[in-house]
Amino acid sequence: MLLSYLPLIILMGLTLFAIAYVAGKPLLVKKRRVRIANQPFPKSWRKILQQKIPYFYSMPTDLQLQLKKHILVFLDEKKFYGFKGITINDEIRVTIAAQACLLLLNRDTDYYPKLKSVYVYPAAFIAKNTGVDNAGVLKNHHRILSGESWDIGKVILSWRDSEKGAQDFSDGHNVVIHEFAHQLDQETGVANGAPFLKSKNNNQWSKVLSREFEMLTIKARKGEDALLDHYGATNPAEFFAVASEVFFEKPKEMLKMHEQLYLQLQAFYQVNPAIW
Repeated sequence: MLLSYLPLIILMGLTLFAIAYVAGKPLLVKKRRVRIANQPFPKSWRKILQQKIPYFYSMPTDLQLQLKKHILVFLDEKKFYGFKGITINDEIRVTIAAQACLLLLNRDTDYYPKLKSVYVYPAAFIAKNTGVDNAGVLKNHHRILSGESWDIGKVILSWRDSEKGAQDFSDGHNVVIHEFAHQLDQETGVANGAPFLKSKNNNQWSKVLSREFEMLTIKARKGEDALLDHYGATNPAEFFAVASEVFFEKPKEMLKMHEQLYLQLQAFYQVNPAIW
């Protein structure tokens, strides 16, 4: 009689095991991340920070330490692949990770959960897209890009622009920050300028960013100068990414000229770079 119930017993056992695994996996991931984050930061990586990430030493000491821990976890979990002659090395990995992890400071983070791979090209690359024009004709579109973020597990970056963005951290342009802001946005689904927010902040976020987006759109249409790049007027997702670049790279100017926008981004990113 017992033998007749054996397949059912096995099935129930496997089901319970699967449930236990799914329920316990987040705890295992958290324990592994704590272990990785507490490993010594390699001396060779510290040298890379000194040479490639000059803004690092203007940050408060506690954020420097936190950033190094995030870099350790990020590089343990994300794979890097080089294209068009690029050989991936620690200089590339640490330089990109140091900028990407700025967006994680002081926040509950799952380390860009959708992201699996970072593709690196020597310089700007050609992105090929297929779309339908206004006449309903299927056409191929080629665009020259310095970065691209996908919600299917990859970010594509130009090494030349990634390196330049780290070295010149005051021009308001940073391709790594831009594309990883998209990754945060894409955690909610399709990028739309509304990343995960605390519920109490949703209405004010929408109100402020919509108003600022409209103001930038008007300036772009008129060809007027603006603190934020006109590319941010493309759509709300690009506005959030462009605003994130300026928040980290020109915080004092943003605080002075776009105070409400700065305060919304400060509440989201949980840092105040204007005092660094």
